[in-house]
Amino acid sequence: MSKIIPSLILSFLTLNAVAGDPVPLFNGKDLTGWEGNPALWSVKDGAITGQSTAAAPLSGNAFLVWKGGEVSDFELKLQFRITTDGGNGSANSGVQYRSKVLDKEKFVVGGYQADFEAGKTYSGILYEERGRGILAQRGQKVTVKDSGDPGKPKIEVTGETGKSEEIQAAIKQGDWNEYVIKAKGGHLQHIINGKLTVDVTDETKEGAKSGVLALQLHAGPPMTVQFKDMVLTPLKP
Repeated sequence: MSKIIPSLILSFLTLNAVAGDPVPLFNGKDLTGWEGNPALWSVKDGAITGQSTAAAPLSGNAFLVWKGGEVSDFELKLQFRITTDGGNGSANSGVQYRSKVLDKEKFVVGGYQADFEAGKTYSGILYEERGRGILAQRGQKVTVKDSGDPGKPKIEVTGETGKSEEIQAAIKQGDWNEYVIKAKGGHLQHIINGKLTVDVTDETKEGAKSGVLALQLHAGPPMTVQFKDMVLTPLKP
């Protein structure tokens, strides 16, 4: 039975990829459909909540992984909020997509990340966790190409999506914000509160075309990250 259930889930997602029907990822009550360290992840105030404390600081990034199978071409909409003790602006988090689980026991994940933070610089960028690093800064339209040196792509800035300061001005610090992530083939877009933050075309061999979804709780200062109203809409290839 344990082998049949994942197959049924993947079949369901495949059918929805054709139909384009929205798939809710969070029931608003508990972490059904997700897995991670229960000491770090819970549901509070109707939101998935990742929380670290000064008494138990994180030495490494921690992830909550969606168990619904891999995603490829999709649009993901969600609400996010990040708060810190004492207003520490270095607190950071993000949404992993088309990623890989690198350590199943410790819930270590690597791959594309739609970044957000408590500070005023990185929310909206495209970062590749445990990979090629920052692929697009906020406000950039970018084409990522192979350079011949694995892990060090050639990043060509071909335009802009807007001014970074204007995008930041639309982000509500310490409050709920909307994140939309779109991935179709090698074309990746991040949108926060209606502002296109990055527009990336990844032409490299390393650019993932499918993988898991996960939520990040970053190592560092005590923080609380929350997610709700999460809806995945598969797109036709």
